[in-house]
Amino acid sequence: MKIPSHAVQVRLLYVSRSNGPQTTTVTSSILMQAQAHNRAQGITGVLCQGQGYFLQVLEGERSRVNALYQRICGDARHKDVELLRYEDISERLYDPWSMALVRLSAQDPMVKVGHPEFDPYAASGDQVMHLLSALIASSQVIQAPTP
Repeated sequence: MKIPSHAVQVRLLYVSRSNGPQTTTVTSSILMQAQAHNRAQGITGVLCQGQGYFLQVLEGERSRVNALYQRICGDARHKDVELLRYEDISERLYDPWSMALVRLSAQDPMVKVGHPEFDPYAASGDQVMHLLSALIASSQVIQAPTP
């Protein structure tokens, strides 16, 4: 999606640890809430569930993305929320999705090849964005695009 020049749009990438077990119920709840909220706010992105952590990219109008990030920082399902990358954008990468889900496994070949002992807290924002792009390109997106 090409963004009008008058709208200030951003892309935000963060990592957080799960505050409790990462069950399918918890992840589904986060995903469903994100899809409903983000669609209404014009926010797009991708959520990546790893072994005990979440990576998430949010794209949209700056004040709306910032407000959502502040809400996430206060969400009891997350702890150790850390901003990895924040940038102005002229085009969205995740336009088809109000929120898509990618699950990372310790056995995932992309994790093993790119980062033998992958630690999102030690990786640069660029490395994490590259990993997410590779996972999405290899069709490892679990949640299909939503209208």
